[in-house]
Amino acid sequence: MIKKTGNLISYRKLIHSQTVSGYVFALPFIAGFLGFTILPMLFSFYLSFTSYRIGAESIWIGLDNYIRMFTNDPMFGNSIKVTIYYVVASVPLKIFFALFVAMLLTRTKILSGFYRSIYYLPSLIGGSVAVSLVWKELFASRGVINTLFAMLGVEETVFWLGDPNLAIWTLILLSVWQFGSSMIIFAAGLKQIPISYYEAARIDGSSFWQQTLYITLPCLSPVILFNTVMQTIGAFMSFTQAFIITNGGPMDSTMFYALYLYNRAFNYHEMGYASALAWFLLLMVGVVTMLIFKTSDQFVYYESKGGR
Repeated sequence: MIKKTGNLISYRKLIHSQTVSGYVFALPFIAGFLGFTILPMLFSFYLSFTSYRIGAESIWIGLDNYIRMFTNDPMFGNSIKVTIYYVVASVPLKIFFALFVAMLLTRTKILSGFYRSIYYLPSLIGGSVAVSLVWKELFASRGVINTLFAMLGVEETVFWLGDPNLAIWTLILLSVWQFGSSMIIFAAGLKQIPISYYEAARIDGSSFWQQTLYITLPCLSPVILFNTVMQTIGAFMSFTQAFIITNGGPMDSTMFYALYLYNRAFNYHEMGYASALAWFLLLMVGVVTMLIFKTSDQFVYYESKGGR
């Protein structure tokens, strides 16, 4: 009995020491999460109910910022419309190209790792200021794109960044060009599909398109859902491209929501109103993400659940 009690005490001491060690190693993350995420979010939530400028005293105004958003700010509605257009156009295109390239690379055995690295590279640097500046030069009136068109016999100069109908598409193309991260995830998902599925399908005489439609896409649907959610959230928060390449123009046709929020905060110094805009962005992204998950049962196949 004494021996068992001693073993129990030793076991409890071991568990306690492991728990303390776990908290010690997790402390930097916990401190950073509290200091740089939770506390700023709570302070931002408070500021959203105030009229506040940097260096001045905050004045409590209640729901006035939120009322102003919906009743007295035309640019607010325009930025939402532009952002949704960007999300709806860029996310499906990026997902499509990422899946297409992933399927090609999984079929290629020679230098496949090298090709994956090359295709992934734009995702590492695509959101940088330097790439945005290069993209701006590419689509300038005398840039590389127009030069190539001129070599093909197109004499009329296309003002990519000066046409309200085309400027948004230069940003969409930049987003699609950054499909590397989704491609890597798709490639990993494709490798998890049992080869026996395709072998059985080929024995039954299925074509490549039938295999893709009835094997690849259903088995890959959870990965498609993940990439769709992540890319949608990222698209809603797009900022650098529009800020550097078009600065919201021409005629506010590329005034993304995040860029408009930035302008209100740092150009007009309306920190209280910008905080309200930020919280509405969080709500908007949360609702869209919830809708994607709520409707996912219609198109996502989970083998562990025996289907949808």
